[in-house]
Amino acid sequence: MSETQPSIGDLLAATVPMARTLCLEFGEITPDCAVVRLPDQADFHNHVGGPHAGAMFTLAESASGAIVLAAFGEQLSRAVPLAVRAEIGYKKLAMGPVTATARLGRPAADVVAELDAGERPEFPVEVAITREDGAVTGEMSIIWTLRPNS
Repeated sequence: MSETQPSIGDLLAATVPMARTLCLEFGEITPDCAVVRLPDQADFHNHVGGPHAGAMFTLAESASGAIVLAAFGEQLSRAVPLAVRAEIGYKKLAMGPVTATARLGRPAADVVAELDAGERPEFPVEVAITREDGAVTGEMSIIWTLRPNS
């Protein structure tokens, strides 16, 4: 992004209060991949000392939103991206900082073609949540839509 235009991470941090509350750190964000990190913060720990499930859900959902904005930002004048539903699985104990990596589950061009045809496309975003040692602690699948503006 240019010096005068905020990055997607800056935009999300400015407009999504939960992203600010959790102090999410936005890393690489492209139409192919979005990486967001949740620092280790005692205020957001669960009963075993790791990140609370709700914090990890928000982390993964934020990574999915970042990739959606990167992939479909040019469509914002005619459609609003909305999360439709999400499913998360907690695989291993998460301790310390965790990172969410999001990837689109369909080619963006296919989604835009459906929007061009007057449809309300739905598409999955798959997110892996990992510890610093690389172990996958959670996986999330979020179905998004591009709702055409009225």
